[in-house]
Amino acid sequence: MRTSIITKEGHEALKDELDYLWRVQRPEVTQKVSWAAALGDRSENADYQYNKKLLREIDRRVRYLRKRLEDIRVIEYSSEQEGRVFFGAWVEIENDEGELKRFRIVGYDEIYGRKDYISIDSPMARALLKKEVGDEATVQTPQGEMCWWINEVSYENSMHN
Repeated sequence: MRTSIITKEGHEALKDELDYLWRVQRPEVTQKVSWAAALGDRSENADYQYNKKLLREIDRRVRYLRKRLEDIRVIEYSSEQEGRVFFGAWVEIENDEGELKRFRIVGYDEIYGRKDYISIDSPMARALLKKEVGDEATVQTPQGEMCWWINEVSYENSMHN
């Protein structure tokens, strides 16, 4: 697993997930497995089979999160970033057709389930890094080069809708 960076909020979310899995969900599922096992024939007991599988998935995720939390580095906002696109920035961009996009540039571990977050490793993020409002960024896409202009850069959650 590679070492990577994460926002403070992303780090807190991973710690919260680990805490929930370990302190709440795992004990509940363990109790269900014990209850279902006490009913007798485990080979034909759907509750037992399902919860045993769920317990393995929880344990796998707990191991992953524990290891990952050791390997990631939290990057906090610095006032020197203001006005330019760096890690953790909320960015609004626009193309020639007037299409607007708004997202936050974050670490790989933070993008899942979020349509308004993109990875720092993505071509879009790489094209935008260190640019300012009004600058043009050329992004390589499968459809060819796309040009975007930066309308807004913020390090506040105020851009989050």
